[in-house]
Amino acid sequence: MRRYYIRQLFGRSQFWRSLLFSVLFSLIFSGFAYAIANQVNLAQLPQLHDRLAQQQLLEEFATAKPHPMPPQLSVWRSPDPEDYFDQIQPVSVGYLVWSEFPVKVYVEPSQTFEQANDFLKRRADAWVAAVQTAVQEWADYLPLELVPSPEAADITIWRKVPPLQFETDEQGKIRPARARSAETRFELYRKASPPRLAHRFSIWLRPDQAQGYFLAAARHELGHALGIWGHSPLQTDALYFSQVRTPPPISARDVNTLKRVYEQPTRLGWAQMGDRVSVTSY
Repeated sequence: MRRYYIRQLFGRSQFWRSLLFSVLFSLIFSGFAYAIANQVNLAQLPQLHDRLAQQQLLEEFATAKPHPMPPQLSVWRSPDPEDYFDQIQPVSVGYLVWSEFPVKVYVEPSQTFEQANDFLKRRADAWVAAVQTAVQEWADYLPLELVPSPEAADITIWRKVPPLQFETDEQGKIRPARARSAETRFELYRKASPPRLAHRFSIWLRPDQAQGYFLAAARHELGHALGIWGHSPLQTDALYFSQVRTPPPISARDVNTLKRVYEQPTRLGWAQMGDRVSVTSY
């Protein structure tokens, strides 16, 4: 009876409906006002949450130390000793090296609707073939394996336009960042048995760029995902910071840099047991 009376009161009274709307509006407005007063970029709230979660994750794991060198890189010898390691920046975990091999790579296949259109099918097949070629090229230096499922992958490569990003200009205004043809991102997570800090990469390669750049873009972004978290200043390297008219293959400098990266300390892949730290198996 009491519930019926309250329902009737709110249902029939314009005053109560207005009051309820005013309270809800005030709560929403106060949330926005708090964010503005504290100079929080609302577009960055998810990223702020992610950074807090990753910081908490980092605090649970050991300090950085180097892993054993992967076999293919350990025997790599180049007549050209140059590299661009000074352009590679460590992140919160140290360097982005893999310690469990083979690294599993998923390449998005052609879609069903594309099979009905010869032009779209040829373009999609060319994209897939180029990305798989890039995986095979890098597999000469690190053990890689193509897998059929993104859930089983350490690196996923998507035939899509990179996700939209926002940036703050000099006046403090938020605006969409410049569109990119390719992008690579990583995230940290906890692996079980034994508990250890791990990472995974997502790569987006847009399918509407010039077909001749498919292989170059895949080669470049895979280099980032394998550990070269930076760019070369020379056009003759696959990790050159800009797209060039004649894309180069993986250079000796690229591999020299990759080898230097795998000599560096990292918190990735190490399992912590009390005060002791042990390495996970290859």
